[in-house]
Amino acid sequence: MVKSPLRNPEQLLKSHRTWEYPLDELIMFFFFFNCLLLLLLSLATLSCFGLASQLPQLPQDELEALREIGEQLGKKDWNFSLNPCANWTTPSTDKYYNNSVNCTCSLDKCHVDTMEPSDTPSYWIVLHINQFVSDIRCSGDDMEKRFLRGQDLAGVLPPSLAKLRYLKTIDLNRNYLSGHIPLEWASTQLEYLGVSVNRLSGQIPGFLGDIVTLKYLCLETNMFSGTVPPELGKLVNLENLILSSNNLTGVLPADLANLTNLIELYSLQPFLLFRISSNNFAGKIPHFIQSWKRLQKLEIQASGFEGPIPSDISVLNNLSELRISDLTGESSKFPPLTNMISLRRLMLRSCNISDLIPKDIADMKNLLALDLSFNKLEGNIPDLRGLGSLELVCLSNNLLTGNIPDWIKDRDYTHQIDLSYNNFSEQSAPSCRDSLNLFRSFSGGKNLELGGCQKDFPCSKDHYSLHINCGGEETRSGNIVYEEDKDEGGPAKFQPKKDNWGFSSSGHFWDGDKIASDYIATNVSILKMNYSELYTTARLSPLSLTYYGRCLADGKYSVKLHFAEIIMRDNESFHSLGRRIFDVYIQDKLELKDFDIAQAASGVDKVVVKEFKTSVKNKTLEIRFHWAGKGTTAVPTRATYGPLISAISVESDFPIPSEGKRKKILIGSLALALVLILIISGIACWKCYFGGKSSTEQGMSYNGLMSMMIADVTLVK
Repeated sequence: MVKSPLRNPEQLLKSHRTWEYPLDELIMFFFFFNCLLLLLLSLATLSCFGLASQLPQLPQDELEALREIGEQLGKKDWNFSLNPCANWTTPSTDKYYNNSVNCTCSLDKCHVDTMEPSDTPSYWIVLHINQFVSDIRCSGDDMEKRFLRGQDLAGVLPPSLAKLRYLKTIDLNRNYLSGHIPLEWASTQLEYLGVSVNRLSGQIPGFLGDIVTLKYLCLETNMFSGTVPPELGKLVNLENLILSSNNLTGVLPADLANLTNLIELYSLQPFLLFRISSNNFAGKIPHFIQSWKRLQKLEIQASGFEGPIPSDISVLNNLSELRISDLTGESSKFPPLTNMISLRRLMLRSCNISDLIPKDIADMKNLLALDLSFNKLEGNIPDLRGLGSLELVCLSNNLLTGNIPDWIKDRDYTHQIDLSYNNFSEQSAPSCRDSLNLFRSFSGGKNLELGGCQKDFPCSKDHYSLHINCGGEETRSGNIVYEEDKDEGGPAKFQPKKDNWGFSSSGHFWDGDKIASDYIATNVSILKMNYSELYTTARLSPLSLTYYGRCLADGKYSVKLHFAEIIMRDNESFHSLGRRIFDVYIQDKLELKDFDIAQAASGVDKVVVKEFKTSVKNKTLEIRFHWAGKGTTAVPTRATYGPLISAISVESDFPIPSEGKRKKILIGSLALALVLILIISGIACWKCYFGGKSSTEQGMSYNGLMSMMIADVTLVK
């Protein structure tokens, strides 16, 4: 073997010395090169600040247009003694507030081109807030690019925007604007139009279809009514359309099939959207959605549509997120999703699906979240052990049977799995853990506390009342002590608090990064009502929340539910534009439909108590709060929706027997039972002695009498 000439240490040292001087020269070269770059960057910084301070003025017509826009919006703090392109910026006071004008400037003139929206930082090398100086964007890297967002402006949409001929982007989201979309806007060349979370009303105007440059249109969370105009089908460049949380009716026009550039019919990000949830549309989900081949995200929750989900949806193989919920109509089969191998989040909730869970879901290797709850799914859970990224599985309120599969038992606490309200075999019950909800998951229905969470045992005594301070500390209201309820919730939480009550929490806040502590609300202002300790906290749920009581003596009860809206506001602000709507069931009976706490209490931070009469049988009481997809989801912040309950009070309507009386009743019952046993035994022996019936018939008669007697004794107890 040929030896390397550098293996000898002396040779290595000699080789190092050979390269000593070239290496030093290379280091010196990079040192001077970096110094030069630093000098150039410093000069560019000074130049940008200098240019920013010496920018040309806006043309007079655009300056006058800005004055008119300020008046129409109710914007009173613009300083027209300063150059709008150089000095009209304000620090970001919170995540929704921004006040800046963006200009494109040449050497001798500037034009307003952007009232720019974004919830993300600018990553350009920039030196002044949201300005353009000869194609160099000047902005601090930690500043956010927005314009007139979140300022609670109480004016109207300014018609004078049409006078800014170079305007491409307008963001008036999260204000308090009223009125209609002005006709003058039809002549603009806008690419981005965002007016969500305002008080705009009337019909969506058809002339929006004339702004053919539009790529993004967001009208979410307003009071628009009527039908979607077919003219929107002319927006062939549109990539994002958001119409959620309005009062829209009718059918979606077939002209929307022309929107072949749609990337999302929903999104959490500020781009690529189509969202039409929480409206009152009629008819079925249109088949023309198959035209949106580029669609990546689609949300149709509680929109008023009938099922079934069209089979054409299978051609949308670019979808990464699909959310459909609360369809009306008859039962249907599971839609074909075979081609949707790119799905990361799949929700088909309350869609009247009566079928088996398809095994090809196991082919969705990127799947993170699966919600098939509130359907009529039957059979076994398929083997999804190959979906290593799957973090959330919600299969509650179905008709699933068989054993709970091993792949679910093997998942650790980081995986949230909700199997509540099903018919699994009790022999397959896994051990208890916080992230696995097994409330009423098994056939038979004898027990609520299942698996390892709470073993089957008879009630030690009967209870006649129940008082819970939901989400809060133990507190006293008059002579009543409300028990504490501070345990954190979660997407799949079954929490037996004591031997006589507990709660089950189902659902994930899909629109936000919520953690367990976010399932308990805390008041955002000082509460002035009596016994305010009951209302400073409340328990929340993004879908379904059940409080149960057990070991309650059978009979008639009064149930009082205490509510106070402590998150949404009712001031003249966009924070007041939210609508929390949910349903309430007691003993599986719908008691409150589309309940709105603030509306019922005539304001926020005000108490409303709803009282109901109910019956307890088998010593069990259930109170369930359910969100059916209605109301807003983004006010005051995104992922604000779902049931909220402050306190629960349950009292018997019948006299509570004293301890001594209960003992006498028990002794009397046992004595009566003994006498009955002796009498029945004597009669049976007499018949057996004199004959007249076969021994088998006599045995059956005797056993039947004994069973009836034991049942009577149990009822007396």
